[in-house]
Amino acid sequence: MRNNALEPRLVVVTGAGSGIGRATAIRFAQRGAYVVVTDLDLDTANETVDLIHAEGRNASAVQLDVTDPDHWADVARYVSIEHGVPDVLVNNAGIVVSGPFLKLSAADWDKQLSVNLMGVVHGCRAFGEQMVARGGGHIVNIASAAAYTPTAVMAPYSVSKAGVKMLTECLRLELGPKGVGVSAICPGFINTNIGIHGTMVGIDQEIVDASQRSMQRVRAITEKLPWTPMSPNLVARAVTRAVRLDLVVVPVKLESWLGYFLSRAFPAVNRRLMTPFGVDRFERLGERAAAKRSERQAPVLVDSVR
Repeated sequence: MRNNALEPRLVVVTGAGSGIGRATAIRFAQRGAYVVVTDLDLDTANETVDLIHAEGRNASAVQLDVTDPDHWADVARYVSIEHGVPDVLVNNAGIVVSGPFLKLSAADWDKQLSVNLMGVVHGCRAFGEQMVARGGGHIVNIASAAAYTPTAVMAPYSVSKAGVKMLTECLRLELGPKGVGVSAICPGFINTNIGIHGTMVGIDQEIVDASQRSMQRVRAITEKLPWTPMSPNLVARAVTRAVRLDLVVVPVKLESWLGYFLSRAFPAVNRRLMTPFGVDRFERLGERAAAKRSERQAPVLVDSVR
């Protein structure tokens, strides 16, 4: 039975201190749910709660480190005691670790997978057990178009999101018959903090700085126009629709739908389209930045002959 999820009264959202998580928390609250806003940064979680309260809706903030299964167990126990079993869990917390594969360390991979993949696993275990015991609920895992679109210099991120998508499909088989729906949302390019605060390894720092400045400019524009094609609100709408219709894989935005189609029908074309964005491009950009630095640092020779 999914009646609890069709009109959710209690929703838990991870990584809800900003971006997609914040937009999703606000949307569920606007639809009448009590939202437990979780984030590693408790201050930003409280900011989201304040925004919800400003609209006359109900929410509370809880700090959560998604990489820690014991912390998940504590939060799940707290939510159950204080509010009951959630109707919907949204596993949204995520980070980006990128860089040329041969320059990434084991620690870089651990950092990426511990948040993006294992954080989702821990959440599904902690609250999935409660939902199964009650006989209903819905879990939404935020994946990415990167789950089915191979991208050079983003192997850790793409692998983590591909894992989230496959985990979702596996759990559909296990938890579906027990009344728990499971969905994977796969956004395309969305304007959030994840890229600005991401870790870029083995890439010229000037390129990193320029990329982050560009993302900050785009973010400033889209914050003033909340329904632009890059707004997190688009993903929040997809989340509530996935819960309502019990959808499995939900691409968001044209580039995500295109990648999903090509990955299934023409995988070779899908890879070919991403070739221009390979590691060679970043190496060339790095070489150009280094050349410009050398020009700026070169001594200026003054002809003293008069």
